[in-house]
Amino acid sequence: MTIENATTNLGTENIGKLLAQYAIPAIIAMTASSLYNITDSIFIGHGVGPLALGGLAITFPLMNLAAAFGTLIGVGASTLLSIRIGQKDYETANIILGNVFVLNLIMGISFSVVTLLFLEPVLLFFGARHEMLGYAKEFMTIILLGNVVTHMYFGLNALIRSSGNPKRAMMATIYTVLINLVLNPLFIFGFKWGIRGSACATIISQIIVLAWQIHLFNDKNYFIHLKKGIYRLRKNIVVDSLSIGMAAFLMNAASCLIVILINQKLLRYGGDLAVGAYGIVNRIAFLFVMVVIGLNQGMQPIVGYNYGAKLYPRVTAVLKKTILFATVIMVIGFTIVELFPHQVASIFTTDEHLIEMAVPGLRWVFALYPLVGFQMASSAFFQSVGKPNKAIILSVVRQVFLLIPFLLIFPNYWEVTGVWASITVADFFSVILTVVLLAIEFKKKE
Repeated sequence: MTIENATTNLGTENIGKLLAQYAIPAIIAMTASSLYNITDSIFIGHGVGPLALGGLAITFPLMNLAAAFGTLIGVGASTLLSIRIGQKDYETANIILGNVFVLNLIMGISFSVVTLLFLEPVLLFFGARHEMLGYAKEFMTIILLGNVVTHMYFGLNALIRSSGNPKRAMMATIYTVLINLVLNPLFIFGFKWGIRGSACATIISQIIVLAWQIHLFNDKNYFIHLKKGIYRLRKNIVVDSLSIGMAAFLMNAASCLIVILINQKLLRYGGDLAVGAYGIVNRIAFLFVMVVIGLNQGMQPIVGYNYGAKLYPRVTAVLKKTILFATVIMVIGFTIVELFPHQVASIFTTDEHLIEMAVPGLRWVFALYPLVGFQMASSAFFQSVGKPNKAIILSVVRQVFLLIPFLLIFPNYWEVTGVWASITVADFFSVILTVVLLAIEFKKKE
């Protein structure tokens, strides 16, 4: 792909058409990925049992922490790449690719080694007990052994999208999902590997697709590609990438602490099945969040390029359309869950008690979803224009200064309901803060 074909239209094409061109493949990819997570939970729920769902939910904090280190590199570097392309600095764009490759190797291996050494104590701290500990340990051991593959896969996919090829990024995710959907039931039901089969399916599918991604970046005709001289870590690129990606890192890292608190409170006031209920709520909530993330990923290269090229009216237009579409997506999720919570929960299990515990959680968590899309799009906007501080403020305030105190206080009075209500109330105040920060940003541009 030539430089002109990949990037020129970002500064000239109709905004709506561009957003559709970049966002639809990303949305399809994120939706496919989220649907895989849902079907993964369905296979585990029906093929292994309700307690296995609880064991899976116990691993969410560790999965969030692993994702935090991955996004620290991937989100920051892909944003930096879009800005450099907008500035027509193609030499630096190639060096960013090499630095991402090396950083993911270092980060992925280091995280796996440290975590595997202390896996059982970590899971116990997260709230695992009895049978749930065994399920969680089996699953995470395999996931962590393949963690460097996961980091590399997501990091390279972010660069594929930001370098002007959203369809290839979409296909990478879809290939992973399709391979997963074949291997998951084969390993769980056919080979009787239980929850380990699900973890094996995840890593094997990522290995196959990573090989394809590396093949793409070895193409000398692609305007950024793997070659000699780009692998030495450059201080300015590493620092800029990590600073831009810090908001996404803190959001995922804080999510780790949040999930630990949620699991502990649910175990205390509702028992093991309450944790399983959270596993169901989390998967459904994540489906719509992932769709908006896909939309934001489509927005990112367009905003980054135009901001780098100082085409500010186009930057504003992209943000407005992204907020509109994000709101529509979340309204759809809100409507489905509020009207049919029992039917949604029953997809995962036939255990009526577990379903009844999941229903109020679904209703509470989705209560403010019509406003959450706006908050997510605005946070992604600040990252896309290389202003991580405001994105960090949004993520840290919601997770640390709002949700954690609510989780520490509300369940003492309303038990399990207090856990669900904490999430909704935190969303409300974070939306207000987003309005304030966005208003300040655009007032500066006037």
